[in-house]
Amino acid sequence: MKEKINHIKRLLLEKKTIWKHGGYSAGAILLVIGIAVLINMIAGKMPENILHLDVSDNRIYEITDTSRELLEDLDQKVTFTVFAEKASVDDRILTFLERYTALSDQISVKWVDPVLHPSELTENNVEADTILVSCEKTEKSTAIPFTDILVTDEYSYYTTGSTAASEFDGEGQFTSAVNYVTSESQKKIYYTTGHGESAFSASVTDLLEKNNMEEEEINLLMTGQIPEDCDLLFLYAPTTDISEDEAALLKEYLASGGSVYLMLSSEGGEDTPNLDGLMQDYGMTRAEGYIADMSRNYQGNYYYIFPEISAYDEMAEGLSSNMVLLTNSRGMTLTDPESDTITVSSFMDTSEQGYAVTQDSQTEGTYSLGAVAVQTQSAEDTEEEEEGEEDLKEGRFTVVAADSLINAQITDAFSTLENLDLFSNTISANFEDVQNVAIEPKSLEVTYNTMQHAGILSIALIIFLPLVILVFGLARWWKRRKA
Repeated sequence: MKEKINHIKRLLLEKKTIWKHGGYSAGAILLVIGIAVLINMIAGKMPENILHLDVSDNRIYEITDTSRELLEDLDQKVTFTVFAEKASVDDRILTFLERYTALSDQISVKWVDPVLHPSELTENNVEADTILVSCEKTEKSTAIPFTDILVTDEYSYYTTGSTAASEFDGEGQFTSAVNYVTSESQKKIYYTTGHGESAFSASVTDLLEKNNMEEEEINLLMTGQIPEDCDLLFLYAPTTDISEDEAALLKEYLASGGSVYLMLSSEGGEDTPNLDGLMQDYGMTRAEGYIADMSRNYQGNYYYIFPEISAYDEMAEGLSSNMVLLTNSRGMTLTDPESDTITVSSFMDTSEQGYAVTQDSQTEGTYSLGAVAVQTQSAEDTEEEEEGEEDLKEGRFTVVAADSLINAQITDAFSTLENLDLFSNTISANFEDVQNVAIEPKSLEVTYNTMQHAGILSIALIIFLPLVILVFGLARWWKRRKA
């Protein structure tokens, strides 16, 4: 009887222990579930830019410092009105919109369903699948179609029979739009014609538009004057000479505080004494022939040059690698300008192993591939300005020795180069109230880890090192097997 009582006590003790451990387990499970629910609730309230890490190919959701600085300094209310059904919007656009607008409390997002409210499209003069960016203070607005964010490769239809987005331009479009609607002014660029000039590529035009700059052509021989609303006069790769009257007009414009941008042509042509004379007056003498660089070149091609970039201040803004590629470039040597009111400096040069190459000679030296001459007004001009109580302006003459800086064949083929970034900076540097906010689209093409023109070290790492490891492993296996 006593043994039965003891047995019953043991059973009750075991059950008590089981219930005790079971209670601990249940409590632990409930605690874990509670923590998980709490974490999800906290995560649901977190902004998109913190909640999601950008693991996309080519980092399409990454936002540059240029945009972040613009949004941090934003002191005006900006509204992003999205005319689309939210459920049907591409996830890439939706994700980036949430990440971008979360960076500033001055930006608000409003959704309008065009199916439920079709009249809103007419009232705002937009179409469906469009983002309207507006600022109440300036009363300015601009529309961004989804097709400008997810850019389609038009040529793919002819090669594959289908179309697909090839670029993502969310940041470029948004930052440009915010800059436009909050800015009080717009710059006007006139580009010359009549001398065999080249035309801007679509990429260059897009960058200028993003910086709130308008383009218009002008023939100085026909007009005989530079318009009053001209903020920058651009000569893009003229292949023939300007006239003496045009040269005099350009000098007068620079002396009065105007800005002129000259990009030399890579094509060989007739002599250009008037254009060369204008450059010499401002301390830049054109070198004969084409420029080669024995040190800084692309895979042994001496005429494909990676210049040394010495740009500073606003001209160096946003440059990280300083990798710029120029092909078939002309060159310059800096000399004394004709006037003490002119100072000239180079922002892009060859190495000390540069050569000016002609059919008859090869002249070694360091050559400037890009330079800026700044002309301050004389004492007489200063007195006149003081009497008129107007702000003094400095004339600025920018010369780039290679039109390949913005050649689409280079900028499109080498997307990692900073050609267009440097170009945008050299344009923006002409204006005190303009910040370069032009951001290039990001490719949506699948990237592959490939290696072109592998050297001896690459071949050793790819082929011989694995082979050595394999032979060593087989030898060890055979030795242990025999043992």
